[in-house]
Amino acid sequence: MSIVRKSKFRHVYADAPKRDDQWDGIKFTKQAWDSNYIAVGGKFVAVAWHVGGGGAVGVFDKENPRKLGAEVPIITGHTGPVLDLDFSPHNDHILATASVDCFVKIWQIPSDLGDSFHATEPAQILKGHRRKVGGVRFHPLAENVVATTSADYSVKIWDIQAGEAVKDISGAHGNLIQSLEWNYTGELLATHAKDKKLRLLDPRAQEVASEVAGLPGTKGGRVFWCGQTGLIGAVGFAAGGAGRMYRLYDHRDMENPIVNRGQIDHGSGVIMPFYDADTNILFFAGKGDGNVRYYEITPEAKKLVNEISAFQSNQPTAGAGFMPKRGCSVSDVEIARIYRVTDKYLQPLKFCVPRKTSEIFADDVYVDAVSDEPGCGAEEWFNGANPEYNRVSLEHGFVAREAPAAVEFVQAEEDTGPSSLAEYKSAYEELTNRVDYLQAELDKANAKLASAGLN
Repeated sequence: MSIVRKSKFRHVYADAPKRDDQWDGIKFTKQAWDSNYIAVGGKFVAVAWHVGGGGAVGVFDKENPRKLGAEVPIITGHTGPVLDLDFSPHNDHILATASVDCFVKIWQIPSDLGDSFHATEPAQILKGHRRKVGGVRFHPLAENVVATTSADYSVKIWDIQAGEAVKDISGAHGNLIQSLEWNYTGELLATHAKDKKLRLLDPRAQEVASEVAGLPGTKGGRVFWCGQTGLIGAVGFAAGGAGRMYRLYDHRDMENPIVNRGQIDHGSGVIMPFYDADTNILFFAGKGDGNVRYYEITPEAKKLVNEISAFQSNQPTAGAGFMPKRGCSVSDVEIARIYRVTDKYLQPLKFCVPRKTSEIFADDVYVDAVSDEPGCGAEEWFNGANPEYNRVSLEHGFVAREAPAAVEFVQAEEDTGPSSLAEYKSAYEELTNRVDYLQAELDKANAKLASAGLN
């Protein structure tokens, strides 16, 4: 006798978006970096834009889909292509962009965004990485805290209002960092790198908390957290290109994967993972194909990963982004929304629970959603605070908090090095002393090795 699994999310579906709900005329970036190239906030959608030189981002009001004209709202403040972008979860008007030019730039998007909007000067510039910056993620709870990754193999944690890298984890990665994500509480970071290692980082202690073998394939490894379950996952490719796969771990016991080889398919495109912590639904959107598969994660049940269904389209996905839950339409019993770019369209995919009537608020489906109110400020978090989420009911629709019209950013003083003859002499003496000290330490270490017969 077959037993049907009981779940209110067993029949979640997503219809193909109507033409009137899409943006037509998207000029999507042609960069080949392992990035989603789309960021979705509570009010806007940002898309890495293709231009002849430098880096650009198109920004669109979520409530105004349309056929685009020759003029679009755009940011063109980078001298190199934009590789990643992210909206602040606490201010819908703050956008961070990471670029080949080694900088992360912070932008303020106006409430009255129109096609004539063209920003070239950022509100803040984060300087410190020595090579191109490939990843940027806002902290889920602490306001104005951002984590970045770079081709210099480092992870930096910034106070963006002060413009300073407060924490720096260097020397921990042996190759390019492909993916970076905060855990649900914002106490840990996870990375997956091209050296086939999955790492958990303690950002405030500036150290690696755990390191295990990641996915065997070198192409497109991504990491994701499963909300409040304590599970962490990696999705990418099997060895020798033998299809796309995922692994799931308990972050407290990383040496023993709970799911060691979860087979997805034999596609060749990078998988973009998204996780809805309120419903415990995991979404896998494939680059280069039109499928978005989704699964319910049930940690307390006998079967951990339960495949629900898949959105299928003959239009391949070039990039995708996940919208905050507070933007969902409760009248449609919408539980998640993914924005994806196809050939020239930006499309919203609305994942809904089927109900006979949507006139009554589905309180069995919706828990109170995470609001845009931060749990604490940057200074508090760097000093050790571990805040909780502020939540709000969606029954009567979400109302954004009154954020400042324009955040005041402090421009960090840039150390340009010595400028006078005396300063050059002083710097030379300091460096000479440092070299002498390091040489003495090296001689001591070699002497100890020789005495132990190890040299």
